[in-house]
Amino acid sequence: MKKILVVDDSDYILESANVLLSLEGYEVFVASNGEEGYRKACEILPDLILSDIQMPVMDGYAFLEKIRANPATEHIPFIFLTAFGEKQNIREGMIRGADDYITKPFTHDEIVQAINTQWKKLETVQKQLKERVETVGKAISFALPHEFRTVLNEVIGSAKFIISSFDELTKEDLIDIANDIVKSSNRLLKITENFLIYTKIEALANIPEKKSQLRLHFTDEPFAIIQDIALLKAAAYNRTADLEIDEPAYNISVEISTDSFYKIIDELLDNALKFSEPGQKVKISSSLDKGMVVFSISDQGRGISYDKIKFIDTLTQFERELYEQQGIGMGLVIAKRLVELHDGKFEIFSEVGKGTTVKFWLNYRERNF
Repeated sequence: MKKILVVDDSDYILESANVLLSLEGYEVFVASNGEEGYRKACEILPDLILSDIQMPVMDGYAFLEKIRANPATEHIPFIFLTAFGEKQNIREGMIRGADDYITKPFTHDEIVQAINTQWKKLETVQKQLKERVETVGKAISFALPHEFRTVLNEVIGSAKFIISSFDELTKEDLIDIANDIVKSSNRLLKITENFLIYTKIEALANIPEKKSQLRLHFTDEPFAIIQDIALLKAAAYNRTADLEIDEPAYNISVEISTDSFYKIIDELLDNALKFSEPGQKVKISSSLDKGMVVFSISDQGRGISYDKIKFIDTLTQFERELYEQQGIGMGLVIAKRLVELHDGKFEIFSEVGKGTTVKFWLNYRERNF
């Protein structure tokens, strides 16, 4: 039996909804304000929530925000109950992540139709998600064992070498081999994390409600983050002198979570440094373009052929044999999908032997002090 939580400060509304929904075969729970509703939602994990907007203690907006901020409840369909003619409330509720609304007073048919619409939406999303997960799963089952074997063989080979040659190895030799094992283990960790991240991205991309909630997150001081990542990455490659970072003259926040923004910059800079040589410049710049901010990362490295750029897709790796399965394709795919997930644009400009420029566009807002 599906569970529905009704939250309203009107006893009449609670009683009416309870009777109507019980007759439809639902298990009904009620609460008189958002605070009580949130406690019950966390306790019973309802299949759907009906909530008033104007309530004492905690209103419907704050209640919705808490529901969406909790991983255990963020997926629950949420329908606002609002008085007829309150268009501003309706608009505000949808912006904040509500799935639908019902005007009060409501009829039996209206409330049943609104709830059935949510069940149909869930069925469609679950079907799309299942198909996408199956597609990604097939790709992972094909590529992941190969990636694991490549790195694990390096670790196993190093360990076997220590065992077979221990008496001949100096302390310095052991330290060098241990460092190689650590590097391989870190690669294995990154491969695993990237597959998990990609799977999560594809799942989010197929749930419109989840995707719309991404627009509530912003990253302040993105250029400070870029500079921090660039300096750390360049130092790791001993390439600090090769960095060129243009300082912007504007102060903005970008419409993306800090974690996602960090991941995009980290992957793009890692590729730029990894696939160019010491002495070749890596340039980072930005500009404003028609309401969006454009970030550009350029290198003077090996470049990518046009045909291979077209194949940025699930688990694709450019020059797999030549560049020793270092994961360039996966990092680019994740960066591209994260940008697209936030309604941005991602482009690669490259010429073999001359270098690569990656540009991506994100929405932004001015920061006022």
